Amino acid sequence: MSAGDVSTVVGFDVDTIDAWLPSVAEVEGPFTWERLPGGHSNLTYLITDASGRELVIRRPPQGELLPKAHDMWREYRIIDGLWPTDVPVAEPISYQDDRALCEVHFYVMGKVEGQALYSGEEVAPYLDEQARRRAGESFGDTLAALHSIDPADVGLAELGRPDGYVARQLKTWYGSWTASVPYAEHDDPRVHELHDMLSATTPEQGPGRVVHGDFGPHNCMFSPTGDVTAVLDWEIATLGDPLADFAYSVNAWVEPGDAGVYGADPPTALPGFPSRDDLIARYEAATGADLSDLAFYRCFNSWKTACILHGVYARYRAGQKSTEGVDVDMLFARIGLSLDAAVERAGEIDRG
Repeated sequence: MSAGDVSTVVGFDVDTIDAWLPSVAEVEGPFTWERLPGGHSNLTYLITDASGRELVIRRPPQGELLPKAHDMWREYRIIDGLWPTDVPVAEPISYQDDRALCEVHFYVMGKVEGQALYSGEEVAPYLDEQARRRAGESFGDTLAALHSIDPADVGLAELGRPDGYVARQLKTWYGSWTASVPYAEHDDPRVHELHDMLSATTPEQGPGRVVHGDFGPHNCMFSPTGDVTAVLDWEIATLGDPLADFAYSVNAWVEPGDAGVYGADPPTALPGFPSRDDLIARYEAATGADLSDLAFYRCFNSWKTACILHGVYARYRAGQKSTEGVDVDMLFARIGLSLDAAVERAGEIDRG
């Protein structure tokens, strides 16, 4: 839809929201609405007021929803809790569960300037080499800041169960793999061997922290100088083991020559971005974390990635998702590449 074309807005009554907005934010009409891409299947719009101030409004998709899916309150309470901290997030404006305003709950937040880093092609003209180095530093510092916060200090102690995070993840994703085998028509003995090994060697977890679950350059907004201006997409965030969260980000921080588990044109492989070792050293210095078990957590995350990709592949094979525009063969190849990486990391685990 084009900006201001309110006839194509779905999920919100524009007149109702326009009349309500000035009661929660310093804005004035007339307002223009523009559908924003991404955000999974949630309905997300940019609202611009008469003076140019921009807000973002977000609600679940229309239709029947799973009980715990698309939890707007969960997302909002996280950004509301983190707003006063060193973790950059969008400004929380208002959460509402009033059926006079909308058929489902929704929230409004401030618009953050910057650009997420999806591909090298997009990032190359946006960040010069100096800004890329700063982007890597800011990325690591932001995750370190998140993992340094006691959830109780920001009202997030009840966000999830903090202990036993890896054990629960192993159970969940192993169940996903085994359930998907008949539809994918593919099994791999390494999945079962790695599951047993990881289950037997899981390190003792330290204090639970807020874990983002998908903390990568694609879920952060960066300024043209490379500073993180906001962390996005808190939909799967919970409490858990911060080292598992960190290891996911380390794996996703692609270097030149890495196998293509994370796509064909990763932005962090461009010249100027810090190395993976730089990222690890910076996080260790900022948090004081003991990273002696990092190989375990990286192995776990590569194994988990394989299980996730296997489930997606199974849905394509079962005809549950359209394959239009999707390279299903490459998706299948990424399952194997993820397991290759897991096996490589397994060889580095200290099992003494």
